[in-house]
Order: sequence, then C-alpha cells, then structure tokens
Amino acid sequence: MNLRQKLLLMFSVTVVGLVVAVAWIVSVRVRRVFEDIDQQQTAALVNQFQSEFSQRAADTASALDRMASSDAVKQIAFQLGNGGDASSYLQAALPLAQEYRLDYLEIVAHDGSIISSFQWTARFGYKEPAIAGAGQPAFLKQEDLPDGTSQIGIFAVRRVDASDPPLYVVGGRQLDASFLRDFPAPTGTQVYLYRNLTGSFDPQNFGAAAKDPGVIHFRSLVDAARNSGRNATGVVYPTTRRADSVNATAIPLKGLDGSVLAVLVVANSRRGMVEVQQHIRDVAFGVAGLGIIFAVLVSLWIAVRVSRPIEELARAAGAVAAGAWETRVSIRSRDEVGALARSFNNMTRQLSEQRDRLVQTERVAAWRELARRLAHELKNPLFPLQITVENMVRARKLPAKEFNEVFMESAATLQTEISNLKTIIGRFSDFSKMPKPQAIEMDAREAVRRVVKLYGPALEEKHIQVGTSIASEPLPILGDSELLHRALSNLVLNAMDAMPKGGTLTISVARAGEMARIAIADTGAGMTPEEHQRLFTPYYTTKQHGTGLGLAIVQSVITDHNGTIAVESAEGGGTRFLIGLPLIEEKVQA
Repeated sequence: MNLRQKLLLMFSVTVVGLVVAVAWIVSVRVRRVFEDIDQQQTAALVNQFQSEFSQRAADTASALDRMASSDAVKQIAFQLGNGGDASSYLQAALPLAQEYRLDYLEIVAHDGSIISSFQWTARFGYKEPAIAGAGQPAFLKQEDLPDGTSQIGIFAVRRVDASDPPLYVVGGRQLDASFLRDFPAPTGTQVYLYRNLTGSFDPQNFGAAAKDPGVIHFRSLVDAARNSGRNATGVVYPTTRRADSVNATAIPLKGLDGSVLAVLVVANSRRGMVEVQQHIRDVAFGVAGLGIIFAVLVSLWIAVRVSRPIEELARAAGAVAAGAWETRVSIRSRDEVGALARSFNNMTRQLSEQRDRLVQTERVAAWRELARRLAHELKNPLFPLQITVENMVRARKLPAKEFNEVFMESAATLQTEISNLKTIIGRFSDFSKMPKPQAIEMDAREAVRRVVKLYGPALEEKHIQVGTSIASEPLPILGDSELLHRALSNLVLNAMDAMPKGGTLTISVARAGEMARIAIADTGAGMTPEEHQRLFTPYYTTKQHGTGLGLAIVQSVITDHNGTIAVESAEGGGTRFLIGLPLIEEKVQA
C-alpha cells in the first residue's frame, strides 16, 4: 500500500468515523429527548386520569350521600327496622339507580344480605362484603352480572341516615372504554383500559379496543403490572415496522383489598423519534459520502503536492544508490517538500563534487604510490648497476688480464640486474593490463580442488596441514577458471608465507544463499588493524620482497566476477579470506 492509498484510507476512515460518531451521539440524544417527552406526557396523562377518576369517584360518592339521606331510602330503612317484609323491596333499587344515574346499586341489610339489586335482581339474600367500606372514599370493585360476565366499576358504600339497625346502599358507575371516550390525549398517544377480569391475559378485556390487533402486544407489560402491582414500561412493536413502535407504560389500578382490578395502558408513538433518527442517518450517509469524495480529492491533492514528489525523491535516491550521482529532482513548490527537493539536489551536487575530488585525490595518491613503489623497486637493481659501471671504469687502468676478469664479472652482474629490471617492469605491466574474465559455466568446487591439488606437495613440505570442506551439491558459476585459479593461488601463497614454521590451512566451499562462498583460513600471526585496513591497497606489502600487487589482483579478479571478498583477522589469531561468487539461478533450480 503506497502513501496515496494510505492517505485515502486514513481520510476516509476519519471522516466516516467522525460522521458515524456524531450521528450516533445525536441519535442517542434525540432518543433521550423523545423518551423524556414521552415520560412527561405519560405523567401528565396519569395525573389527568387520576384527576378524572377522583372526579368520577367524588360524583359517585356524592350520589350515594344524597341517596342515603333521601326520604325514600329513609322510609325503607324505617319500615325494615320495624319488622317490614324485605321481599316487598325487591325492586326498590331500580328507580333509585335511574334517579341517581348509577350503573350498579344494591340495598344491603346490616348483616350484609342483599335486599334489592339493580344489576342482578336474583341476588336477593346474597351477602355483600363491600359494606365493610362504608363511609370510605369511592373505590374500584369487580361486579358480577347475570349474563356470567363481570365488569369493573367505581363504587361507594354509604349508611342510610338514622337507620337502626343499619341499612346500606352500595352503588357505582361502570369503568370501561366509555370512561376514556372523552379523555383528552395528545396526538400520537393512545390510552387503553384493561379490565383484569380473567386469570390470564385476554385481549377482550380491553373492551372496544380489543378490535385493534396491536393490543395483544401489550401482554408482557400488562402481565408485569398485574403480577407486580407496580408500573411497567417498555417499547412495544405492534407491527414489524420500527416506525409503528410505541413507548408504553402499564399502570395498575387496585381495589379496596389491594388487588389489581384494571390496568391503564398509555402508549406514546415513537414515529416522530424514528423519523428524526432516520433523517439523521440519511444526513449522515450523505455527509459520509461527501466526506469520502472530499477525502479522495484531498488525497489526490496531497498526492500531487506530497506523495508524488516523495516518490520522485525515492526514485532519485535509488538512482543515486545505483551510481547515477548526477540525478536531480524538479522543484515544484516552496514548502517543506520543495525544501526537501532542494536539499536532495544540493546533496547530490555535493556528492558528485566530492566524488570527483575523491577520484582525483585517489588518482594522485595512486600515481604517487606507483612512483614511490617504482622508485623503491628500481632503486634496488640500479645501485648494483652503478657500482658495476664504476668498477669497470676503474678497471681500465688495470693490466689487460685483470681488466678482462673485472669486465667479465661486471658484465654478468649487469645482465643479472637488467633481468631483474625487466621482471619488475613486467609485473607492473601485467597489473596494468589485467584481462577481463572470459566467463564460462563452471563449478566453484573444481577451482578449489585444483588449487588444493597443485599446492598440496608444497604445503606438505612446509609442514602445513590442509583441511578441506567441499559441498556435495554442484555450485555452478560463470567464471574464468585461469583468473580464479590465479586469485586463489595468491591467497594460498600468502597463507604459506604467513606460516613459515608450519600450521594449518583450511579451505572450504559451500552454498550461502544465492552465493558460492569460498573460505581460506590460516593459523599465522594475523594482521594489525593498520595492515587490515590497507590490505587491498595496490603496491602495499609487509614482505621484504614483493610488489604489493597480489591481493590487489585478487580483489580485481573477484570484482570482475561480480563477487565479494572480505577478510577476518586479528593480531596473533590467524587470517581468514571469504569470497562470494554469484550462483547461476536457473541451474540451481533445475
């Protein structure tokens, strides 16, 4: 993944993440605001319901108070108290209920026996336990009807004035859907009354609202309120659509004995909240899409201003590493990237100048070293030549016989020293004319075996033990067998010189990754740090006799074969040369 792609991914993830986070926070906040509003509406409706309930209860209690103090009821109480026949008052509750607009009315004797019942005439003589609430505020009560059904009503119990023995009137008004008909509710809010008439949940107990198929989904809340006697709240989904969901609260309504006789259900629609949240999501998706487009544009702009110049700098740095020190990059801006490009151009310019100065310095140093080495090498044979010529000049004054003897000796000396001069000049000439390798496919193991075989007798004569380790697998390389043999021979000869009193020479060849590695190690005296540093410098030598070109030639041969050479040595710890030659890849795979 390049820088441009990383920038695009980073900007896209950042924008989308921020949009999602903001949308989520706003959505949560909206939900909480709507929930607070729903709670406030529910509380207001409950308060209004309680107010309406209290008003109905007060009206019912007032009607019973007026009835209990009326002359008609007092007359009934007087006659019954003076031995009157109770059966003669079987229908007495009917006109009273109609007069005081009551749905339920019973006249009950002091022992709880029903004398007259408006809603169920046949209950004459049955016991009515509700007279225990005489004089108390109105309360909820479940009332059984002749058709086998039951209803919930708001009841009050009053003792007839001046009755002795006491006579009671028990009356009430029905609590059903009609009670909620005129009950004001804000738009989006539904109020249901569930009458707890059966042991298990029955949608029919919602009365007229039972026709709404959605009321069955209030079952869990209604059951929770019925069983616990406390308010139950939750989200109800009447349909599979989230917009149709409601925040519902089930409020239990209890009777005189504390049992739950009805449940008031207040359902606030969540449609507004869902629509707002959906709108927020739509806006978030739109903003996220625009953000991604913005991120693409920004990444493209940054690519033009930053990533492309950086990529160009990377390519230019690679070119410099490959040796193209004259590489330059174009400067397109004056910002930090432009400053970086200018610094890179200044760096390459300075590197080029320093390289030229270094090359010039190395050339001068090389020529100076060459001159010094030539002077040193030529000085040795020139001094004997000078002495010989001077002797010949002086010998002319001698007798002929003695002159002839001196002349012959001097001539032999001259020939020997001139031959030495030719040898020295030939060595320097050979180094200057190092041939290019005539590369052919060969096995690196054969080059090692050839050197070991050639120098085996000489090593044995110098009491040097030879240890070899040659790989069993072929190590094919492209090389010049003669030049490699010359390079390895130089290393073996150096090792022999490093062990004049004998020692151990170890030669190994093995595969190391994609290279054939040849190692030649001796147990000689090793090298000092200065000698180690100048080891491959041409014309540098620590021997009394030699041109100092041996290791320089070795390095040149290995370099011409695209190989590497390194040396490991410590003073008193021997020396180890490591040569790496590239293998032929296709041959290795075959």
